[in-house]
Amino acid sequence: MEVNSSIVKTKFNERKCDISWRDIMIYAAAIGDNNPCYLNDEREGGIIAHPMFPVTLTMPIAENLGDYVNEESVEDFQYDVLMTSVHYSEYIKIHRLIRPNDILTVHTKIAALLPHRVGTHIILCCETIDNSNKPVFTEYLGGMLRGVQCIGGEKGRKNLFQIPICEDTGKTEWEKEIFIDPLRAHIYDGCVGPNMPFHTSRDFALSVGLPDILLQGVCTLAMAVREIINKELNGDPTDITDIACKFTSMVIPGSHIRVALAKSKINKTSKEFFFEVFNEKQKKAIREGYLKVKHS
Repeated sequence: MEVNSSIVKTKFNERKCDISWRDIMIYAAAIGDNNPCYLNDEREGGIIAHPMFPVTLTMPIAENLGDYVNEESVEDFQYDVLMTSVHYSEYIKIHRLIRPNDILTVHTKIAALLPHRVGTHIILCCETIDNSNKPVFTEYLGGMLRGVQCIGGEKGRKNLFQIPICEDTGKTEWEKEIFIDPLRAHIYDGCVGPNMPFHTSRDFALSVGLPDILLQGVCTLAMAVREIINKELNGDPTDITDIACKFTSMVIPGSHIRVALAKSKINKTSKEFFFEVFNEKQKKAIREGYLKVKHS
């Protein structure tokens, strides 16, 4: 199978999203986060959405690209190839956290195609604005097209955010072991989606060569972010500006994961956290984890 880098900059039809208090609370429940910021609507200023909440607005686009293609601007679009994508990389630039009653519009385009040793790395850019045309978040959602050759060479790399890399010293500042509820993938699927059968049907997972159903990668990431917020930010997510990682191994519900903060770094106007998540076999389910917080 092949994909041509000429499709970079292809734009998709916009997606409108009306955010309710229920959406925000259900997301917090889906990732097992009881932080009052997301649940207590009697708190001063009301509730805010978890910083990973943006993925709930963009994953439906990534999983159903064919429904968003602007047929007037695209000829011979390769639906079958792009639908083989497996979530591989994630970067969210947060301009402000989402709140109830926000009316948001997601504008999506193909930002880059990068040849990779196992196929082609495709990155969608999802720029989201509110009703006043002010930016809310920008997400670079990366998928791996395994076994798909990139024709025309790489395109778009210079427009991507480069995740800062922390040197692996074998040491950590702290670690937290978390048991993944056997129902967690089902809960996340039911509350948030996307509805992918290998997250809920063991029969389907085994039929495609997986060892069992898998926890959603973005759920694993959100749980790691939860731990950093609680341990390093006193439970306050409001100043988070950047979240990024790569998904590199499987997490099976009913097992343990280990969140490891490799390093924290204080800069003049920000603080950076570098982390990884290990599955029960001690393989890196998340590598190159990165979270940035602004400070004065």
